[in-house]
Amino acid sequence: MSQSSTRVASASAETQSGSYRFALTALTSLFFMWGFITCLNDILVPHLKSVFSLNYTQSMLIQFCFFGAYFLVSLPAGAIVRRISYKGGIVLGLVIAAAGCALFVPAASYRVYGLFLAALFVLASGITLLQVAANPYVTVLGAPDTAASRLTMTQAFNSLGTTLAPMFGAFLILSAVAGATAGMTPEQADALRVAEASAVKMPYMALAAAFLLLAALFAALKLPAFEADEDFDPITEGRSAWSYRHLVLGAVGIFLYVGAEVSIGSFLVNFLGQSHIAGMPEAEAAHYVAYFWGGAMIGRFVGSIAMRSIEGGKALAFNAVIAAILLLVTVFTSGSVAMWAVLAIGLFNSIMFPTIFSLALYGLGKYTSQGSGILCLAIVGGALLPVAQGALADTIGIQHAFLMPVLCYAYIAYYGLKGHRVSSGLQH
Repeated sequence: MSQSSTRVASASAETQSGSYRFALTALTSLFFMWGFITCLNDILVPHLKSVFSLNYTQSMLIQFCFFGAYFLVSLPAGAIVRRISYKGGIVLGLVIAAAGCALFVPAASYRVYGLFLAALFVLASGITLLQVAANPYVTVLGAPDTAASRLTMTQAFNSLGTTLAPMFGAFLILSAVAGATAGMTPEQADALRVAEASAVKMPYMALAAAFLLLAALFAALKLPAFEADEDFDPITEGRSAWSYRHLVLGAVGIFLYVGAEVSIGSFLVNFLGQSHIAGMPEAEAAHYVAYFWGGAMIGRFVGSIAMRSIEGGKALAFNAVIAAILLLVTVFTSGSVAMWAVLAIGLFNSIMFPTIFSLALYGLGKYTSQGSGILCLAIVGGALLPVAQGALADTIGIQHAFLMPVLCYAYIAYYGLKGHRVSSGLQH
């Protein structure tokens, strides 16, 4: 190759590298935003429970509608991304998320719980489309052998969003209006409920504006173009990813893990408000939720280093056992011991999702994309299990309801020790 050709090739590589770096920087903001908006649900649960005088089961419909969108929207979102490209999917997802945030205004104005749930479903549909488009896009923005490190970096900013959201929600939502209705006239109590419902308007309108701004920026950006893969194709007849036992057991693991994590996070504010635990007002308790999600962020950084020399299955089993023990401490103790035990679970949750995901996809070959779709659908555990824990909380109390996630972590420990081992042949 001539010196001139070498210079041209080098310049082209540098330009491509710069383009990828710029695209990754832009994508990082998306991971932060959907981590932030997802964790903000942990503040909405106690807030709307108070506004509408809901029981625990009814308040968990918030998570049911949000995570139910993953189950219903993932497959259509994959088809949309294949049709309009990664960039088009990102822009459309941002616009839909903005529309969902904007719907909080009429929901708060009319004080209809069903409208809040509808707004959450629209918002989550946009977030699902973002995830379907952005996750695989990150993996193709650079060399394949560094894809994992790129995803770890962007996921770290996702964890930053989940850490900051409780503090944001505590300041702008829970502390906006706080008061007991005891001793008030019906008119005064109703006025308080109106003010409490209206507290969500400004934060979610600000989020709607942020999503629209990001949509405009991504629409204007010149990002590297790649053809979307087939990750979310529907299951076809005949031999498929379903034939692999470790993939199916991994999907159960994802279902139970997401369900356990969301269940624990959703009940933290109400749990810390219990008189025999910490007796905190909601706004103060919400600040402590940041420790739960901050632990997950720290654990993700530590785990990414530690797992270079530790087998994934063993690390998964160890973390699951510790999480189960911490939950038992949460259930059978009180005061600061129970409080810090439940908050520490976030640290051990950190590696579970990516570890289960990677173990479940190991060795699938041409069925890897199909397996990814199955695992994505399993995120619906975040919709169903919190409702189950809500029903338990209404029946046996919020503290003893934490026994349900113990069973989830027991299964995850089994998957780490034995269930992840590659074995094909569920169907031949």
